[in-house]
Amino acid sequence: MYEDLKGKVVVITGAGTGLGKAMAERFGKEKAKVVLNYHSEKNDYKETIQTIEAAGGKAAALKGDVTKEEDIKKLLDFAVEKFGSIDIMINNAGMENEVPSEKLTLEDWNKVIDVNLTGVFLGSRDAIDYMLEHDIKGSIINMSSVHDRIPWPHFAHYAASKGGVKMLTETLALEYAPKGIRVNNISPGAIDTPINAEKFNDPKAKQEVIDLIPMGYIGRPEEIAACAVWLASTESSYVTGMTLYADGGMTKYPGFQAGKG
Repeated sequence: MYEDLKGKVVVITGAGTGLGKAMAERFGKEKAKVVLNYHSEKNDYKETIQTIEAAGGKAAALKGDVTKEEDIKKLLDFAVEKFGSIDIMINNAGMENEVPSEKLTLEDWNKVIDVNLTGVFLGSRDAIDYMLEHDIKGSIINMSSVHDRIPWPHFAHYAASKGGVKMLTETLALEYAPKGIRVNNISPGAIDTPINAEKFNDPKAKQEVIDLIPMGYIGRPEEIAACAVWLASTESSYVTGMTLYADGGMTKYPGFQAGKG
């Protein structure tokens, strides 16, 4: 538990499911005030709010599209209206779809870039602007992927967007370090979330993924949430511009694990 997170206001995009939901619930356990952004009415954010409040935190939710400037502004205004401040901004909303690069349309390219990279830029920009205006030494946490480092055929738009998030994070960290605003990045590996459910329901496909992970198992959303609360807390007060790979060792060339090569 991180006592300094109690009462802090945390805004999380894409919090209706998967990693965003897990992070929201973990911040609830830390007794933070959590603002959940969600994009689809199918997301069961009401259950997440109940879980947060049962743990001693506070929560509110607002539907919005992270690619739209007006929706990001509404989200941050909503957080201030509900809870009085913005201390932590987590740009988590993301998407992926598989397309061979020679078949990748400009529409598909733009859609993934808009959500995964432009959405992170807008959330970071507006949260930093608020923090500067109110002299808040806050924390920005962006969600990238191991594919900001590992090439991924058929997902060129996704890998490009995540590579962009990594460099955006590092640039913002350097720019705003003198103001006490920390900007960090979490790059998860293979995690058991709804976006991966179909793949992991196939035992062969799941084993193929596990074979790429030196630790030998698919990660849990709670393990990524644990990274987020650490990066948001004062326990990581001297950490900025870092990309934390929570991937079971996937980025460490697993093919060489047994001395091969």
